[in-house]
Amino acid sequence: MLQTISIIVYGKVQGVFYRQSTKETATALSITGTVRNLPDNTVEIIATGEEEQLSQLYNWCKKGTPGAIVTRIEKQDLPLQAFNRFSVIRF
Repeated sequence: MLQTISIIVYGKVQGVFYRQSTKETATALSITGTVRNLPDNTVEIIATGEEEQLSQLYNWCKKGTPGAIVTRIEKQDLPLQAFNRFSVIRF
């Protein structure tokens, strides 16, 4: 069953290709949604997929890219959202 979650990633996660790598990981897992940098230097991911796929994405987010230093991660269930693909939101 499809579900949507929000993941906020804290630490050194901007300027280390975290968003692009998240997109590649999510796409490989057949997850749709978005990823974007937030003004407080965190990364926000909104992801829709099957529970097992979302669990794999969440576990990937705990480590991220080689240059990332993840200090904390928060996950929250959201109402189901439909996306056509997984995209990086740039400002």
